[in-house]
Amino acid sequence: MLPPRLWASVLCLLWAEGCRCLEATGGSFTADGAVRHLVTALDGVYVATEEKLYQLRRDLSVVRAVNQRGVLTGAGDAAQFSRVAEEDPGNATFGVNVLLAFAENGTLVSCGVTDDECGYCELRALADVSAVLHRERILVGPPGRSGASAAVLVAVDGVERDFYILTAVRQRKGESSRGVCASSTEAVYLHDTDNRHDGGIFSFSGDSSNPLFKSRGDVDFVDAFQLGSAIYLLANVLPSEAGGGRVRLIWLRAKTKKADTLKSLRGASLLVPGQKGGRLAASSVVSAGPASTLWAGVFGADGDPSATQLLLFDVTPDPEIPADKDPDFCSAVTCGRRDGAAKELQPLKVLYRRSAMTSVAATTHGTWMVFFVGTEDGQLIKLSVDQNHRGTCPTVLYRSADDRKAFPGMRLDRADGKHVYAAFDDQVLRVPASTCRTRRTREDCWSAQDPSCVWCHSKKSCTFKDECQNSHWFSFPDDYQKKRISYTVQRHNSGQIRLDVRTHVSADQNARDTFACQFSRRSGELCSREGPFPTFPQCTCVLLNGTLSAEGTSAAVKVRLGPTVFTERIKLTTCSDIRGSPTAALCRRCVETGCGWSEDGCSWATAGATNDGVCETTTTRPTNVSKPEIYSISPGAVSFYGHNRAVLLGSNLGHVTGVRIQIDEDCAPRESPVWNNTGVSLEFHIPAIRGKGTVRACAVLPDGGCHGDAAIAYTSAPSCAAVTPSSTWSSGKRTITLAGSNLDAVDGVSHGHALQEVSLPADRSFRNLTYQTPAAASTRSVFSSDIYLKVANETLACWQSIAYHPDPQFTGFTATRRGDDVRVAVQKSADRLEMTVKEVSASGVYGGEEYPCVTEAKDAGDSADFFVCKIRSAPDVNFRQLKVFYGDKTVTLRNTSHPFALMWLVVLAIPCIVVAVALIYRRQQKQLTVKMNKRMENLELDIRNDIRQGFVDMQTEKANLLEKVGPIPFLDYKDFACRIFFPEVNGSGRRTGTRTRNAKRPTLQNEALTASCTAEARGRPKESVPALSELIRDRRFLTCAVHAAEEQKSFTVKDKCAMASLLTVALHGDLSYLTETTEELLKDLMRKNSTAQAKMLLRRTESVVEKLLTNWMSICLYGFLKESVGQHLFLLASALTQQIARGPVDRVTGKALYTLSEDWLLWQAQDFTSLRLKALFAAGGGGEVSEPLEAVALTCDTVEQAKEKILRTFEAKFGFPYNRPPMSVSIELERDGAFVALEEVDASSEAVGEVTMLNTLEHYKVPDGATIKVLSRKDPSASWKDNGDTSGKYFHLIDPDVDENRGKNPERKKLKLKEVHLTKLLSTKVAVHSFVENLFGSVWGPSNRRAPLAVKYFFDFLDRQADEMKISDPDVLHIWKTNSFPLRFWVNILKNPQFVFDLDKSAHLDGCLSVTAQAFMDSFSLSDTQLGKHAPTNKLLYAKDVPKYKEEAKDYFRRIREQQPISRSDFYKFLDEESKKHQNDFNEAAALEELGRMIRRYVPQICEKLEQTGAPAQLREQLRRVQETSDGARKSRGAAADAF
Repeated sequence: MLPPRLWASVLCLLWAEGCRCLEATGGSFTADGAVRHLVTALDGVYVATEEKLYQLRRDLSVVRAVNQRGVLTGAGDAAQFSRVAEEDPGNATFGVNVLLAFAENGTLVSCGVTDDECGYCELRALADVSAVLHRERILVGPPGRSGASAAVLVAVDGVERDFYILTAVRQRKGESSRGVCASSTEAVYLHDTDNRHDGGIFSFSGDSSNPLFKSRGDVDFVDAFQLGSAIYLLANVLPSEAGGGRVRLIWLRAKTKKADTLKSLRGASLLVPGQKGGRLAASSVVSAGPASTLWAGVFGADGDPSATQLLLFDVTPDPEIPADKDPDFCSAVTCGRRDGAAKELQPLKVLYRRSAMTSVAATTHGTWMVFFVGTEDGQLIKLSVDQNHRGTCPTVLYRSADDRKAFPGMRLDRADGKHVYAAFDDQVLRVPASTCRTRRTREDCWSAQDPSCVWCHSKKSCTFKDECQNSHWFSFPDDYQKKRISYTVQRHNSGQIRLDVRTHVSADQNARDTFACQFSRRSGELCSREGPFPTFPQCTCVLLNGTLSAEGTSAAVKVRLGPTVFTERIKLTTCSDIRGSPTAALCRRCVETGCGWSEDGCSWATAGATNDGVCETTTTRPTNVSKPEIYSISPGAVSFYGHNRAVLLGSNLGHVTGVRIQIDEDCAPRESPVWNNTGVSLEFHIPAIRGKGTVRACAVLPDGGCHGDAAIAYTSAPSCAAVTPSSTWSSGKRTITLAGSNLDAVDGVSHGHALQEVSLPADRSFRNLTYQTPAAASTRSVFSSDIYLKVANETLACWQSIAYHPDPQFTGFTATRRGDDVRVAVQKSADRLEMTVKEVSASGVYGGEEYPCVTEAKDAGDSADFFVCKIRSAPDVNFRQLKVFYGDKTVTLRNTSHPFALMWLVVLAIPCIVVAVALIYRRQQKQLTVKMNKRMENLELDIRNDIRQGFVDMQTEKANLLEKVGPIPFLDYKDFACRIFFPEVNGSGRRTGTRTRNAKRPTLQNEALTASCTAEARGRPKESVPALSELIRDRRFLTCAVHAAEEQKSFTVKDKCAMASLLTVALHGDLSYLTETTEELLKDLMRKNSTAQAKMLLRRTESVVEKLLTNWMSICLYGFLKESVGQHLFLLASALTQQIARGPVDRVTGKALYTLSEDWLLWQAQDFTSLRLKALFAAGGGGEVSEPLEAVALTCDTVEQAKEKILRTFEAKFGFPYNRPPMSVSIELERDGAFVALEEVDASSEAVGEVTMLNTLEHYKVPDGATIKVLSRKDPSASWKDNGDTSGKYFHLIDPDVDENRGKNPERKKLKLKEVHLTKLLSTKVAVHSFVENLFGSVWGPSNRRAPLAVKYFFDFLDRQADEMKISDPDVLHIWKTNSFPLRFWVNILKNPQFVFDLDKSAHLDGCLSVTAQAFMDSFSLSDTQLGKHAPTNKLLYAKDVPKYKEEAKDYFRRIREQQPISRSDFYKFLDEESKKHQNDFNEAAALEELGRMIRRYVPQICEKLEQTGAPAQLREQLRRVQETSDGARKSRGAAADAF
């Protein structure tokens, strides 16, 4: 079973897929308030809120932010508005009503009103909105901060192209201006955009008089745009006494004179099908051509604005309509009553019906029209419509976790058209306009029904058509189709049966030229050769024998288009054989087999309709089955994750087989099976869907008919905002109340420590939910447990946690008489549970009966709490017991006021065992004397033999270690860097193999750290990531954040290392900035250390910058490590591994006879001899074996050790590992013509007490030259190491500490002394000495080799700092360099070769490498250590070599000092090249998310540090916005948590 925190990470990933996958955008931005205007240009986006104007890049990163707050001085038209700094107080705000990007002259027009409702306009530079080019006190647009107005830049072609600003202003006839300035009276104005005209910029006067454009009644304007010379205005004329509301379209002709433009007005009314009136909510141009102009709008009903529909109109201007004769608008001083009605336009098609649509944007792809629709509940939906006005199934591109209304002004990216800019409340998103890249297969790409997607043959991926150049491509056709092929079956008078197949695909011209079809069936040919030649997109097959079998014929159609080949299976049937009652199901069966359907039933395709639409109108003849009726479905509202075990109530439900849910008119319905059907009720699952909204449900009968109608509302996912109380006791069952939204959709609640234990809600509503907490295993410690919500089949993070405390301790009670009642005070030890009166109850026990005690009050104290309860009509005040109830626990208290029981239980244990002990001792003393006399005679001889044998071995052993070990398994840069950055997560060893048994379990933080080393992003980054990325690139903020965090006691060394590595990943794309930041932090660290502590600098990893320096060195020296040192390091590790394996190795402890480390010396080893084994490897399944392979093993090797040596010999001989892992391989010994299985533990294993000895080759009496067969296990058996803690259960070469009959195994009981075997350390050092010499030499290199650039650059930096700090002691500078380079980098590499290579590092190998690393560090020491007999062996081993190494190290430092200095520009060029090499290796967004979690813990401290250092207040504000964005996202959506 997965551990709880790993379960939590898995479930959070599911939550992320369920919600955030639909929020994976191409960028996001969170403003300081609700978005009021959204404008796009070719290279940027401009957003206005109530108090800010933002300039954003196309990816929505911030370029500029302009504060709209200021000081208003003066009054009326003479008033002046002056901006103030963001932190300064102001008395007014400039509210933008008109925002237009004037690309032709590079300006941004920003007009609106200030707080006195007087107009104010600015011209700002598009490239830098902080630059104001012109400002003026003038009203352009509506007065006040009202909406329902529109504005557009109007271009007038002439001798010289001219531009006007057209503003259409909301009209209310009964309202008067509340401001002190003049208000607008016209419905439409034309303002100048420059000073070429008499009135000057922003003037609306004409050449001789003021142009007029008035409305007759109240009007709200929705949109304004220009196509060619035609100007289009869309408006809602509000209901009045003269009539109901209506939607009006006004055409104007752009002319040189403003008055002429306004007098050219013509109008039409846009009709809404089935409604007398209507209201336009959003508008978008679809396409404009010489023949027609298509436009789409979102319309709502007057009575129900949420019942919206998307309508398509032809809005081409009609010149037949008289100019300036409109009933609602005129270009006169007053609009009198005009007879006649405006021309009415009927929609071409109702494209889409859905509740609460609020915005629309449209574009075209070839013959397709594509619509992007925003909704009130926070969705962005894509709808594609073909040239016949048939729509595909809508696709949800974005779905917010909460219900944020989509802003009406939706815009397409002008640069590529592949993204949509949509605003939801204060959030602006850049959403990909297509899901092409999420489609992994060709079939999936086609089924996306997206006209912008093609399957690119050369890329083998689904992509945009313009991204597939010079390649074959395959796509959706030019019209809407549900299947890739359709077919019809016809029978001619001649008796021939003809099969016509039509493909519904699109492809490049070269592919279409090679179009071909192949028909086949399982037995024999299907088609004759008389059929016509295939012509794209159709091919024909004339059946050979002109008949079809009664049960039907299965056939396959293979279609080829260039390199694209796909196959579809079809079923051919004699059409007249499809008979039965004419039901919709029978009709569909008929049409699906290529036949035709008519009123007479199924016939050949020539005699009926072949479109499945005919089946929708087919009426089913009456049957004996009554039509089901649906009364209700409970619940009627669910989240978009669906709901399990919904209940449907109705009548005549007995024959219902399923519930069909129609999510959208153009989508295939979803059917759920039913169970527990009683005829009046049944249960079924409501499936999950991608979007939100209301769907219809009906009951399905066996004949395919669907009856009844019910609505199911899909809403947002549940979210948590608060939890009360925030703690519980460890035994659980405390009632908790969650507050949030959509909580009525929650099925259960679970906690992180017990995810599989689901608590059912006791009560729930939209805003609140109550449940009881589960128990915890730990009853003593305090810990926090995250809360998760169970919704259908999903588990969602609640982003709240509960603190678990030990159970409350009730210590006693006192009872006092109050009249007929007894008042009881129950004492409880003080804790942090904050228990309430309602959570505690009690009952007094008297005479065997219980009397309820009603809790009335609580008195809290510092050391104890008292709960006061009352027992009414109590028989006596002296209750012997009181039962206290809380949760599901009962605590029994006894009355301490009664005389307590006598405690005189005296222990009278008198020493009576002394005599027996004395007798036993005397007996054993005699026996011991006899044994010692016998053993002492042989002791000196044994020791002499051991010493002599050690000397002989050291002089005769040959170091035949191989220097050629095959290809060196270097890790690529990303894996190397991740193991350096996060060694506790990624540094365990080989990427593939069998190390998972002992691998550490992942933690939540470790999962987050691992994510930063994964180049693929999991879901869309959080909204705060871009802002945080910008923030950490401010060096003052970053240094303050690091220092503030380090000053906190809760910021551990592990946190410091994690922060340093996350910063390295996040800034890996800008190594120059990372270098500058590291230098700045190092300077701070040097200044912090006093002169007395200067020599300790960089010696330990006690600060962020020290770990940062390690990472920086590793990045810069990876190339040098791989090219110069890597080979020698790998050879040393391989040589040590081989040397260790030459002698006995204890299988249980890992200790060996040959080692460099005294701690790993196997001095208890018994005598052993070498064995040459002939290994046979099973080849094939018939018992064949390979040629024998000679391998060497030892008599003391266990079975597994022998097997590993055989497999290593195989890999050394053939250059590749055996095709099975060791756990899946077994070995057998040939004995007397048969093979005997060898196992480490079996029935023959020797046991010493309760400790089992592992079987060795000597145990099985394996002779020299024995034949061993290697074969694969069918079922890999469990190893004895898989049984958990094996200490004390098994032993190998080191005897267990238990009593045993010494005569049974005298050889194993010989006295062994460690000091006798210390010569093995020396022999191992001699064997690997050349490898150590080569390794050290490769580090400092020959005298003519230059040091790596990073080393020279950093050493020069240290020299400069020493000069600036006036440090004259050369030893200090030497120690700085030693600690920063050999210690922080090389020792880390020498001790951890698994950071550089794909290999396993055993604990024993780690001990040996630590000895060589110590010798390496001693080479840089300035002191001469005097070694004596008590010195550690790791120092003594290299005592004679270290002086020589010291001279080489001094020479190395001298060469670096004398090397030509490297300029900063040259070094930064080197860093930039390193960044570019690995720019896609890391997931910087994941690193920023985890870094953001760290920073959020210390926001107050960081702000305080910023203030102390005099940092701009803008940095503190940016930090708070990042925090607010993260907190808001955490409460409102289920983002992915990282796994432990």
